Amino acid sequence: MNEDSLKKFNRIIAILVQLQSRKIVKATDLADRFEVSIRTIYRDIQSLEKAGVPIIGEPGLGYTIMDGYRLPPVMFNREEAMSFVTAEKLMQKLSDKSIGKHYESAMAKIKSVLRTSEKEMISDVSSSIDVRSKQSLFNNNIPNALELVLESIVQKKQVIIQYQAFSEELTQRTLEAVGVFYEYHYWYILGYCLLRKDYRQFRTDRIVSIQASDVPFSQAHGSLSDYKPSYSTAPKTEVVLLVDFKIAKYIAQSKLHYGFVSERSTEEGIEMTFRTADIKDGFPRWILMFADKITIVSPELLKTYTRSLLEQISNRLN
Repeated sequence: MNEDSLKKFNRIIAILVQLQSRKIVKATDLADRFEVSIRTIYRDIQSLEKAGVPIIGEPGLGYTIMDGYRLPPVMFNREEAMSFVTAEKLMQKLSDKSIGKHYESAMAKIKSVLRTSEKEMISDVSSSIDVRSKQSLFNNNIPNALELVLESIVQKKQVIIQYQAFSEELTQRTLEAVGVFYEYHYWYILGYCLLRKDYRQFRTDRIVSIQASDVPFSQAHGSLSDYKPSYSTAPKTEVVLLVDFKIAKYIAQSKLHYGFVSERSTEEGIEMTFRTADIKDGFPRWILMFADKITIVSPELLKTYTRSLLEQISNRLN
């Protein structure tokens, strides 16, 4: 088999994988992915059809495989097999117990089709990867919280939760979940809250109980990306800090949680710009952790709130 024929064969196999893993596949998307013309994709699809793969063309939509048709999994290469190990470690620590068990079952099926050399490699490398998470991401009393929420999204059914806010207040909320996301070391559910009549986010470790219901959504909702960027509508204040070079790298992650916008290097340090909705309390408390290494450039209001907080600390110490 010459090089061109091998490329075509690999591309056709890859197209088959795409068809098996997605409901609808557009010819234009395949052409972009494999950097070939749409006419070439048409010929590749015809080759699969001649080989007996029941492909259905949806006018204006794309291609799909007849429901129920499946080929045995394509052999995975070494790099793909190694990525499974990393994903498995992440799932064990960063998902709830129910999802973790389902993933473990799926991984067993994937491993069953690997060659012996890949199985041995996975066994060897598994002990060299670890994911450390000290905080609890879910309430241990509800090990299937994430699974229930995802199922409610698929079924478009409401869920009822008991939620404990930072104020320790316990409230019952009926949600129409839009999606879940992992941010700043915590899982969140974003959904339409019928109590507040608005979209809200809920940290999963603060959910005391969760119950599925048979009540359908009261309205149609968009995707997670439609709501997540705008869930905070509070007015924001621009803050400029001059941060010592030595400390800048240690706040690379935490600064994102406080409205980081941009930064530039100066002779005196790193000038960082933020837009924060919590200039009175949350932001001053954060910068006090490294106060001897930063200068508040603006606004004056932040200096006032920070001084007030320092006075309170001083009074308690005395």
